Amino acid sequence: MKHVTKVHYHSVSKNLDVFFDDDSQATFSCEFLRVHSPSAEVQGHGSGPMKLVLNKQSVSIKNIVPVGHYALRLDFDDAHNSGLFSWQYFTKLQEQQNRLWDEYLARVAEHEQSKNSVPIKFIP
Repeated sequence: MKHVTKVHYHSVSKNLDVFFDDDSQATFSCEFLRVHSPSAEVQGHGSGPMKLVLNKQSVSIKNIVPVGHYALRLDFDDAHNSGLFSWQYFTKLQEQQNRLWDEYLARVAEHEQSKNSVPIKFIP
């Protein structure tokens, strides 16, 4: 398992650089991290689907708190701070970043298309 060796937060661009012990690196936007939070609030409880978190384009990280030697707690400025970003979870995000982001954008587009459709109910 890879370990995170360093993180660097860019407050202007709202990106978090994550450095791993295999000399690889990933850059995550705050929006990406917020909508893919490992919290039960976002991931869903049990085997249910992941929640669609919207309108987080301007979210930023207020605080980064180490949790032991295995995770970080990210405190976002929208008051979300549950869920621990473990080294294993950061590795998953690094490996699947493009696919996860594309799937998220597709879900947002689907939501946008369907939010204005109103089912018509006929009552005799």
